[in-house]
Amino acid sequence: MTHDPNTYSAIAEAGEVLKRRSRSERVWLVLKKAPMTAWFGMVIVLSYFCVALLAPLIAPYGEAQVFAEPYAPWSVEHLLGTDQIGRDIFTRLIFGARNSMGIALITTLLSFAIGGGLGLAAAIDRRWLDQALSRCVDILMAIPSLIFALMLLSIFGSSALNLILIIAVLDSTRVFRLTRAVAVNVAVMDYVEAAALRGEGLGWIMRREILPNIMPPLVAEFGIRFCFVFLMIAALSFLGVGIQPPTADWGSMVRENASLIQFAKYDLKAAVTPLLPAAAIALLTVAVNFIVDWFLHQTSGLRDEK
Repeated sequence: MTHDPNTYSAIAEAGEVLKRRSRSERVWLVLKKAPMTAWFGMVIVLSYFCVALLAPLIAPYGEAQVFAEPYAPWSVEHLLGTDQIGRDIFTRLIFGARNSMGIALITTLLSFAIGGGLGLAAAIDRRWLDQALSRCVDILMAIPSLIFALMLLSIFGSSALNLILIIAVLDSTRVFRLTRAVAVNVAVMDYVEAAALRGEGLGWIMRREILPNIMPPLVAEFGIRFCFVFLMIAALSFLGVGIQPPTADWGSMVRENASLIQFAKYDLKAAVTPLLPAAAIALLTVAVNFIVDWFLHQTSGLRDEK
């Protein structure tokens, strides 16, 4: 009896297709049962990211393009008016999504790479490495993050690279504490000790044995940390040491147009202008928190009582 190799490959491919289809069906069933708050958060976050990615195509003007009339009123030409030097506010709101969210996302990823890696290493090696890293983290966490970031940015300059590196290092301390706390309970499991006895290296144990078992709290923490980083960047930009002009940023837009609020009794639309970037910041933060709350509820094993 002959066996056709093509038959076996066809069966394997069909099995992979069925596996991917069943996985996608499970994901869709989970999404269908998601509450309205989670759907609201997902729609808002997806909309923000689409605007950020397509900013050059959506924006009617250039990011730093200056027009003749500063503080122009809302019109067909300038939907939300212009700022103090004549830049189109609607355009800068769109580009602000790309800059604010992009820098916050890169910073959060870097903080997780630093804090998560060191936290896993400290959880596995409970000797001098754990003690040294934990004491360094305690020292950094004892200093208020915003004040520390202000001081470092004043010393090294307010470039985008410095902003990302400084906030990532400061925020990685929180990631380190959480990663170490959840990884310590997994690092003492029998299968981790068996991997160490087999001679597996530290990196292999971190990637293959511990990390897959602590992903739910880390994913939830990623959303929370993204919100904190996003708000810190906006706060630093509002104070003048964050994202620098002419780059559009929602925090600096609030500062630049804040004086328009006092003209509310003369022109209500002009008074609303500085509130628009503030509302964009608040809406994204609320949306991400809705998603994180739903994800924590799903991964915790809790179920609503009927």
